[in-house]
Amino acid sequence: MSIYITRHGQTNWNIERRFQGRTDNKLNENGINQAHEVAEKLANEPLDLIICSPLIRAIQTAEIINKKRGIPILFDENLLERDYGELEGCYLKDFDFKNIWNYDNSQICTSGESVKDLFKRVHDFLDKLRKIYPNKNILLVAHGGISIAVNCYFNGIPEDGELLKTGLANCEYAKYDFNRIKQGEMDYEFN
Repeated sequence: MSIYITRHGQTNWNIERRFQGRTDNKLNENGINQAHEVAEKLANEPLDLIICSPLIRAIQTAEIINKKRGIPILFDENLLERDYGELEGCYLKDFDFKNIWNYDNSQICTSGESVKDLFKRVHDFLDKLRKIYPNKNILLVAHGGISIAVNCYFNGIPEDGELLKTGLANCEYAKYDFNRIKQGEMDYEFN
């Protein structure tokens, strides 16, 4: 069983470098083009199912990827982007964004979601997928924060706690194998 993940295409808030979180922004023209490009890159991958965040930027990306495939698309709130609370819409330059995405020293406003809470949500979701779809290849269409949590599920948390280097750019994709998961310093093999 393999998990593929792609981040949605570009939005205007991505260009403006704003905390987008749960704000439901559409793809811009470049984002639509990026979605078509990743659809071509994924064209020969054996996907059985797409599971998508219910935010419009992810939905638009998933629909473009699925246009020639016609496979089922499910929507799941576990793939929603991290809730930034009062930081929603603020400019990244006005905050220590690197520290907001540090696993060991995560800053977030009181109404937002911590990195550890985000990881728990996503890691529990991945555990369920492994049990429910043991022989399926699944594409997750989600967000930058979700891509960080997925990467750390399979590869462990970086020793320095710095998570931004583990995330995906707009419409970049990664593939992970459920038969090989590294958590912390240990490698686990699942057969």
